[in-house]
Amino acid sequence: MANTDILIAEDDAVLREVYTKKFTLSGYTIRTAQNGEEAIAEIQKKEPDILILDINMPILDGFGVLEKHPKEGRKFPIIMLTNFGDDKNKERGQALGADDYFIKSEMTIRKLLEMVETLLKAKQYWAEKQ
Repeated sequence: MANTDILIAEDDAVLREVYTKKFTLSGYTIRTAQNGEEAIAEIQKKEPDILILDINMPILDGFGVLEKHPKEGRKFPIIMLTNFGDDKNKERGQALGADDYFIKSEMTIRKLLEMVETLLKAKQYWAEKQ
């Protein structure tokens, strides 16, 4: 998975740092955004191989980013990050085309890394089928 470009949109600086370190150590190229607007700007510069997207961010939240990049129109998977395990957010994320859902309080970074690897393998598989 060398040179895999992961965009992490997360407004919490500490978490952003933790994710960046963990994914960089695993050999991924990491770009970060502090809010939805920055995430959209980064996507316009270069589409990531995968987007890890926090729901609750200032300026534009994760749902706003999903609305700008609907599943049909994008080539990269999106994992939604949230502090909340409530179904309302999950349903909205799924309706907008999130590929997976990561509840920060219940999950480890290792789990997030596994999610990313699974989605990247699936993406590669479908690319080869085209």
